[in-house]
Amino acid sequence: MRIVIQRAAEASVSVDGRQVSAIGPGLMVLVGVEQGDTLADVEWLAAKTTALRIFDDEQGVMNRSVADAGGEVLAVSQFTLTAGTRKGNRPSYIRAAGHDLAIPLYEAYCEQVGQLLARPVQRGVFGANMRVSLVNDGPVTIIIDSRLRE
Repeated sequence: MRIVIQRAAEASVSVDGRQVSAIGPGLMVLVGVEQGDTLADVEWLAAKTTALRIFDDEQGVMNRSVADAGGEVLAVSQFTLTAGTRKGNRPSYIRAAGHDLAIPLYEAYCEQVGQLLARPVQRGVFGANMRVSLVNDGPVTIIIDSRLRE
């Protein structure tokens, strides 16, 4: 699994011109699920997401997690994070998990993050053509791949 974490002042998702979710200060997380990913990847990434110290403390140092800062989380599925770009100019999505694996792992990630934060995670709509709005705070953007954890 790959995630892109962005520290957000605010973020929202709209589908067909209707807003389906929104957050204030917190994290906007794009989630890509690959073939072979498991619940172990979900658990590791959820723990990283909630513990990553990228929010300023009283001295202006990035020393607080989203949990410490009381921030919200918006998670959006994005299969294009699995793109292979080594050959040619057309990205290959052959490594992307199919719906039968991707949906349960995306949902499990959202649930796990919500449990760790003790508040629900806002979500995009899996498979929909979404309009995602983000005011990136910093900017702070972190990419984490569960296959590179060792």
